Amino acid sequence: MTGDSPRATPPRRRDARRNWDLLVDAAREVFAEQGLEAPLDVIARRAGVGNATLYRNFPTRAALVDAVFHDLLTGTMAAGDQARTAPDAWAALNEYLRAVFVTLAADRGTNDLMTTRLEGVDALRAVHAHNRETMDILLSRGRAQGTVRADATTEDVLFALAALGRAIPALTTATTPDAWRRPLTLLLDGLRAAPATTPLPDAALTAGQLGEVLGELGRKR
Repeated sequence: MTGDSPRATPPRRRDARRNWDLLVDAAREVFAEQGLEAPLDVIARRAGVGNATLYRNFPTRAALVDAVFHDLLTGTMAAGDQARTAPDAWAALNEYLRAVFVTLAADRGTNDLMTTRLEGVDALRAVHAHNRETMDILLSRGRAQGTVRADATTEDVLFALAALGRAIPALTTATTPDAWRRPLTLLLDGLRAAPATTPLPDAALTAGQLGEVLGELGRKR
């Protein structure tokens, strides 16, 4: 299932709508467990329908992904809109990124979606563009307010955030669900215009936990 397609529209007939809902619910569960490359026949079996029903409702993987995550992506853009209008750019940047990382840590499917590029998902293209614009605005305003270092570019920040976000599943598997808060705090302090004294949240990784995280990162996702 590849290629571009418009977002699938939920069917109106009761039995067809029931199959639609079963498939979306099953896909949400399977994507959370196995990521966005999960076999589609597993999703069909979880929903209790045949493969033909799945393909009739969602002719592309992108259409299924869009149906599952459309509301989540819309919510992420709303958080960005709110951050853009906040008077304190540094506080808004912190709040926005923590909201994004809560989303990234929610499940593996969400993380796959937000930290990679999947062709054919219109809502995903929109949220990537919106996120970049939000970061441009917040970093520019932060520099003007004297709270963000002048030499940090949007590309610098997006790269660092993507790398950290991609590591969240391995990090939280080896430690705790909120373990991402500590490295994100370190990353944000590196963006400050002045030396930071923010206390780091949560416990530092032990040598054993670091080894487990690196092992998880080395496995095929």
